[in-house]
Amino acid sequence: MRADIQGLMSGELGSWLADQQTMRDDAKEKAHNRWFYGGIAALPVLAVIWFGPWSLGMFGIALSFIVLCGVGAWGYSPIAEAKKTIKVGINSAIARNLGISYDHDVEPGSEYEAAKTYGLVPGCDRSSFEDRWFGTLEGHGFNLYEAHLEERRGSGKNRRWVTVFRGALLHMEFGRDFHSTTLLQRKGKHKKWFGLGGRKDAANFDGHRLAYVDQVHPDFEDVFEVWSDDQVEARVLIHPSYIEHLVALERAFNGDAVRALFSRGEVVLAVESGNLFESGSMNAAEDEARVAEASEQFGAMARLALAINQNERGRVVGKT
Repeated sequence: MRADIQGLMSGELGSWLADQQTMRDDAKEKAHNRWFYGGIAALPVLAVIWFGPWSLGMFGIALSFIVLCGVGAWGYSPIAEAKKTIKVGINSAIARNLGISYDHDVEPGSEYEAAKTYGLVPGCDRSSFEDRWFGTLEGHGFNLYEAHLEERRGSGKNRRWVTVFRGALLHMEFGRDFHSTTLLQRKGKHKKWFGLGGRKDAANFDGHRLAYVDQVHPDFEDVFEVWSDDQVEARVLIHPSYIEHLVALERAFNGDAVRALFSRGEVVLAVESGNLFESGSMNAAEDEARVAEASEQFGAMARLALAINQNERGRVVGKT
């Protein structure tokens, strides 16, 4: 699945992007003005902090940092809004070209709760979601969006937010009926005795017991483990006809990337992939490259979804 980049840039999208140059220039000017006047306004505040009749020590450093960050964020906000406008325009045009839909804002659904319950994504203290692509892939409904999960760590002045997951969640109708729950997980996630006693025979997920499923493909066993409440159906869902293709895609995502949950006739994928679909730029000369990058990122996700899917005869959807 690939968008027609040349057609987009020579057509409606290219014309629309050309019309956005004034908006980009205005955003840059507004940002520079805010930084300039914000800096002037901040000078007396910083002077009081550093040269007043008191010694604030580390608190003074922290307070100065907050003031400067506030000025920086206030100045950058027009640029951020301009980038978002460009990004939404580009990604929406790519989606229309592919016959699907795009929304910047996302409200996660049951697929996110399932991903947390079965360990496709880690627990977190703060979450944000954006860039939803949805529609059908080869006749199968799908919903793809980006998730950014963070955990609060440290204490006192060392308290900080740490990213524990950044990547895509993909929820898709499966190409054949099934009734079990099967988990495709990273190898070594479920060990006995804090990792000292080998792999468990079964694992519990919020009270749902899944047993380990032996596999026959050595490359697959080096990377993944399969857990299910139906051993026979699990081997039908995770079978050798697409394992090599899945392993190749796993390597394309640079390792620790793909996890999948097969449940209630649907599949949920979690892919650690960094920040995706950021096609907005303040430099018009970068537009075509950004369009191509966003299109390829979505295409890679679509190919992964189709690689793990099947039709009713067991053929991998999308694979010749």
